[in-house]
Amino acid sequence: MSKVFPVFLRRLQTRPLLRRGIRLYGQRFRYNRGYDQQQIWQTRGFWYTAGVASTGGAVYYQMHLEDSPTGRRRFINVSPAREKQAGHRAYQEVLAQYRWQLEPRGSPLDRYVRRVAERIVVVTGMHESWEIHVIRSSEKNAFVLPGGKIFVFSGILPVAANEDGLATILAHEIAHQYARHSAEKLSQASLLQVALVVASLFVDPNVLQMGQAMGSLLLELPNSRQCELEADQLGLYFMAMACYDPRQAVGLWQRMKAAELASPPQFLNTHPSTDSRIDSIKAWLPDAQSKREAANCPNPDTVRAFLGQPWATTAVSGGD
Repeated sequence: MSKVFPVFLRRLQTRPLLRRGIRLYGQRFRYNRGYDQQQIWQTRGFWYTAGVASTGGAVYYQMHLEDSPTGRRRFINVSPAREKQAGHRAYQEVLAQYRWQLEPRGSPLDRYVRRVAERIVVVTGMHESWEIHVIRSSEKNAFVLPGGKIFVFSGILPVAANEDGLATILAHEIAHQYARHSAEKLSQASLLQVALVVASLFVDPNVLQMGQAMGSLLLELPNSRQCELEADQLGLYFMAMACYDPRQAVGLWQRMKAAELASPPQFLNTHPSTDSRIDSIKAWLPDAQSKREAANCPNPDTVRAFLGQPWATTAVSGGD
């Protein structure tokens, strides 16, 4: 996943919440002449406010719990429309940043990536206005923005090696959107900001000075292991349902591991260790194979034997 994710996530940081919290409660519980922290905690108003806020917060939190596609319980308070709005702004910025490096529409490389992505998108059932772009760059990276905006750096294509490898990468990124992982991270950021408001009012007002740095750190930290493994699992199923060979995902991550030893790909900056994800993928392969068979896909081994070469292998090269 690219560092582009934190860029658009900052669009939805709840900084206005910090300002409103200070205006609403700061005058009553502020640090001023002779009114110290201990006095604040000894007031009846403090405990009344704290009790009401805690109860309301607990109810609000419970109301916004939902299950992820894999059944994982999580907190999300960001609407799809709000998430998509931020993704659209980020999309325009990425287009502007790489406008001179975009692969022309209809070029062989563009058609190759588009063909793989479109096959995967169809099986997800997501109804988005999908846009697929190839960026000519040696950077080994790929990402998807909310709203169905996919970017693939040509530098990652030699690591992908073939359509199955590219399908592994694209399905993983598309799975992030399918599972709304960006909304999940935004929601976690909002909880942090609420905690900062409370801490600044009742513990130490200087906490607010660290708030922006802490918020940025949260957004720029690697995605949680749960989200990444969830995207691996969903992506593996998606590529299998699209009639790609899920067994080839293991080879892709082995090549990623080799590339990581030489020069860590940007794609791996926010992902768990390659060895652990390979083990997880191997454990999910039986289910993925079952989904592939249920989709009435041809046996890849039979196709390979008939063609006399690796199925769906396409020679690619990285950009400059």
